[in-house]
Amino acid sequence: MDELQRVSDLRVSSVQPLIRPSELLEAMPVNAQVYEHVIRVRQAIHQILTGVDQRPLVIVGPCSIHDPDAAMAYAQRLKPVAESLSDRMMIVMRVYFEKPRTTIGWKGLINDPEMNGSFDMARGLRLARQLLLDINQLGLATASEILEPFTPQYIGDLLAWVAIGARTTESQTHRQMASGLSTPVGFKNSTDGNTRVAIDAMLSAANPHTFLGINESGETSIVATTGNRDTHLILRGGSQGENYDESEVVSVASALQEAGLTPRLMVDCSHANSRKNHRRQVVVWSDLIKQIVQAREKGAGQSMILGAMLESHLNAGRQDIPEDLSDLQYGVSVTDACIDWQTTEQLLREAYEQL
Repeated sequence: MDELQRVSDLRVSSVQPLIRPSELLEAMPVNAQVYEHVIRVRQAIHQILTGVDQRPLVIVGPCSIHDPDAAMAYAQRLKPVAESLSDRMMIVMRVYFEKPRTTIGWKGLINDPEMNGSFDMARGLRLARQLLLDINQLGLATASEILEPFTPQYIGDLLAWVAIGARTTESQTHRQMASGLSTPVGFKNSTDGNTRVAIDAMLSAANPHTFLGINESGETSIVATTGNRDTHLILRGGSQGENYDESEVVSVASALQEAGLTPRLMVDCSHANSRKNHRRQVVVWSDLIKQIVQAREKGAGQSMILGAMLESHLNAGRQDIPEDLSDLQYGVSVTDACIDWQTTEQLLREAYEQL
């Protein structure tokens, strides 16, 4: 062992045991009614992906969750709206706990729930699971991005939809993980705007894989998957600009069809498509709804656009994390800037009338 220490873990300062997934699930159980709700929404999203259900899928909510109370207040506002518009659109709340960083920065509620570098991940996992439980018990479906491949063992049973982000779509680890997820999965194009990597990810995830992972007991295991065909591509723009206009949508849909995949896709109204200006999400959203309506008016049947993503919070904009957390503004994002609730509700209701 002394010899091993000379060559191993030279840059590791500490290793701490974490609660096993099975222990967390046992401590925070889910009743049959909630699971029926999750299954029902996953099946509805499957129908949208295949074009059987013509309703657009809308993933809407905060860029990231840092305050579960504010997130719950948002969910309580979204639930009646989602219910009242459900005959023309499927609305799922964006509940993101993990944030990929270009260099460094706060990595999300699971990684550092206190936002002070204490990295109490056991508490972060509990907070995340409790929020997902509470939102699902409202009757509202939840969506999240998965960054760490072990996270689904802790919270995956409560998610109706999962995203693989622009920085991880090309990752073999995430493609393998997606092949075994029980949810539909959206792959974003890469940060430079390359859509081929997302198509390759969909093809990869559709196939069986065998890889190293953990089981519910937290034991390192050989995981074998059957493949996941409930996947789709998400256009989020890139370093070369936006990619949500009709010509781009048609081009990418054709590439999907050539690859033997369903020629339907989602558009992220934020990120490069909004030029990183949260107010421009309104412009992108309006264009997408127009494209969907025009496709129907032309008698084209289903639109190539299956849905959209909006980054939205109780209040508009963003804020840096202050040294004194009591100075945090309530309901304002600490990552990407968001549109406010009033704008969000207006966009959803106007789209409902147009649809």
